[in-house]
Amino acid sequence: MNDVEKTNIERTNSGKRLRRRKRMMGVYVFVVMILVLTVGITVCLTFLFNIDRIVVSGESEEYTSLQIVEASEINAGDNLLRLDGKKAAQRILDKLIYVETAVVDRDFPSTLRINVTRCIPAYNVRYDGGVLLVSRKGKILSDGEVYTDIEKLPIITGYLPAHKTVGTLVESENSNKKDAFEQFIKRFEKEDFSDIYTVDMTNEYDIVVTYRNGMIFKMGNWSDVEYKLDLAKTVMEDASIKGKKGYIQMIGKNQCSFRSSGESEFVVTETTSAEGMENISTETTAVVTTTAELYGF
Repeated sequence: MNDVEKTNIERTNSGKRLRRRKRMMGVYVFVVMILVLTVGITVCLTFLFNIDRIVVSGESEEYTSLQIVEASEINAGDNLLRLDGKKAAQRILDKLIYVETAVVDRDFPSTLRINVTRCIPAYNVRYDGGVLLVSRKGKILSDGEVYTDIEKLPIITGYLPAHKTVGTLVESENSNKKDAFEQFIKRFEKEDFSDIYTVDMTNEYDIVVTYRNGMIFKMGNWSDVEYKLDLAKTVMEDASIKGKKGYIQMIGKNQCSFRSSGESEFVVTETTSAEGMENISTETTAVVTTTAELYGF
């Protein structure tokens, strides 16, 4: 009996020791993994993925590649994993006024790529005391007293800029005017605006666009700017109106009318299709009204 009891005790102790060894082994493996991971991260952040090549691409007539790299504050030997690309891109935009966009990308294991686009002057924004030259995406390029390239760039009046800080985005003290201007910017990205001479936003409920061909478009309030500009363009290109000077005015939300210069009244002729517009006599000083359906609305 004693021998049997002794054997049972040894087997029980052996099982406990085995479980204890397994637990210790698990702890040991975990510690080793942590150490390996720590060493790996340290190596990556100190010896591996360090920048040894910086590639600058895109459009920039005003700045050299070296100036762009210096503005980013990135240096050869910096670690790609530690790099904050968005902050580096913002530094470029803040320091280099004539850079419109900047993108900083990692190209592992050791290359950094910077792509920039140049600012394209698009508007003269008139305010009491001066003129802001603004890029196609709304960045203030200069603050002066004279208009720039007035033969091609529209003049915006009545905008009320909230600030005149060169290198920042232009904003208005009036939220409605700001909304309208942002829609003009969006439209400018699609096509050239050199056919527009002035945009008067003095009254945000009655914005007036003057074209270089002599047309004056009273587009109403700040809403649906792109759509209204498309509508006015369609009227001006109609065979019965093309080449004339006069006034185009919004009627409601999806129609506009035309009156030739010298006529005292608008003559309204409604149309519901592109074919209907062809029926307007070239001899009438008429109004073309178009429906939203015609333009896909």
